[in-house]
Amino acid sequence: METVVSTDGTTIAVQQTGTGPVLVLAVGAFCDRSTTAPLAALLSGSFTVVEYDRRGRGSSGDSDDYSVQHEVDDLAAVIAATGGTALVYGHSSGAALALEAAARGVPITGLAVYEPPYTADDEGNGRSDTLLEQIRARIDAGDRDGAAALFLENVGVPPQVVTMMQQGPGWAHMRELAPPLVYDLTLCNGGEVPSERLARIAVPTLALSGGDSPAWAGRAGAAVAAAVPGARHLVADGQTHAVAHEVIAPLLADHFLPS
Repeated sequence: METVVSTDGTTIAVQQTGTGPVLVLAVGAFCDRSTTAPLAALLSGSFTVVEYDRRGRGSSGDSDDYSVQHEVDDLAAVIAATGGTALVYGHSSGAALALEAAARGVPITGLAVYEPPYTADDEGNGRSDTLLEQIRARIDAGDRDGAAALFLENVGVPPQVVTMMQQGPGWAHMRELAPPLVYDLTLCNGGEVPSERLARIAVPTLALSGGDSPAWAGRAGAAVAAAVPGARHLVADGQTHAVAHEVIAPLLADHFLPS
């Protein structure tokens, strides 16, 4: 593991494996760089895979004044330290982060995003503003367990399953990663696709969604592809929000390394 220092002085943990073009992986909620290890192993034969802990996770630091721009600066610092330009793959809120970074001029040469959580429909159903404030209130009160449980229930995990998860060995890690849920939800832009900003993206972009995912995921993928000039939307048959590593890896290779 190495570290880089972001614009505001926050230390970001980074690791690299493999050889080839630099490909940075940006994770979503309840994830850190350990989450992408199986995917990195599949990609490292063709790419220099860069995994990093987003601020507030794993071995990275944090600050008291979160903003989307801080996270964009973090990703820019990772790219600057690992070659100066990079391909980027983002999953869930990491996809929203990757899109924001590309729209704000971070030197990204190619982009793939899987189900950025733009959950609102045309009538405004599925907005994430209220959930953000509820999660923030629980984190501010020191209730990490309540914040994690509320988030899971709001993304469709049945309460009885959440209870089982709380009794399992993985709950401690999820509890540890509860505070950055505020960051994940802030990146959701209230659930709305930031089409005006995404129109600034000028790199080859692939928007992916799962064929067995909720309806919002397909809508978001199509809307991102419509907003980003020249972007494509691809549906991965049989996949959910937790896309299988062995499914996403060849799709990324096809997009980033066209024959």
